[in-house]
Amino acid sequence: MNDRQSKILVAVIEEYTKTGLPVGSSVLVDQYGFQVSPATLRNDMVHLEEAGMLYQPHTSAGRIPTDAGYRYFVEEVMPDRQLTKKEQQSLQKELLQLKAQNTRLTRTTAKLLATLSGYVAVSGVPRKNEFSEFGLRSLLRDVEVDELDDLCCLAESLDYIDERCESLMRELADGETKIFIGADNPISKTTSYSMVVGQYERDGEKGIVALIGPKNMSYERNKSLIDYVKKILGGVSAFLIVIIV
Repeated sequence: MNDRQSKILVAVIEEYTKTGLPVGSSVLVDQYGFQVSPATLRNDMVHLEEAGMLYQPHTSAGRIPTDAGYRYFVEEVMPDRQLTKKEQQSLQKELLQLKAQNTRLTRTTAKLLATLSGYVAVSGVPRKNEFSEFGLRSLLRDVEVDELDDLCCLAESLDYIDERCESLMRELADGETKIFIGADNPISKTTSYSMVVGQYERDGEKGIVALIGPKNMSYERNKSLIDYVKKILGGVSAFLIVIIV
């Protein structure tokens, strides 16, 4: 993959994250400033497709990233991103406000992250076998018919999240944040969802934070959210939280 092809892959991922629609060469020319013709871009996209990085769902459609394309992006290209000071302060403020309502910390955190992300959140303390989930209906709003089986599989996995935590813990090194794409997800063998998961430690006890959502999620933002929540949880309590986008 040459430099332009790498930039094309990044642009396709960025556009597909925003729209959820296959990306054509004309969009790349009009919105991403490539100084070559659409024909040249199409040739590069064919090369990326042959390399397994892009996929054309229909003959007349643009391309979407494959699992391998996403993997290349998160491992080779994706920049580190930190939450802004405003985002950090908002997260801390909301957590303190919810905690003041005397709600269980697991429930508090699940509700907060579901509210902030607009997705589903599950939190728990593995050693106490205490888990909470919030916002599952948010997944149902945008689900496509061909994704229903994966959604059902994922929902079933949530019913047994306590039993799956040990295997997830073994997937991570101390303090690591890791991204699982599609069927690599160790919690649920679905193909439509990815997971960003991180491990932290407080007082000798290990905890996990994770985001699970559609593969066209914003990986860099979700990783930055996971990394910051890990810091908060390390200072508040050692417990597991899984967020499902």
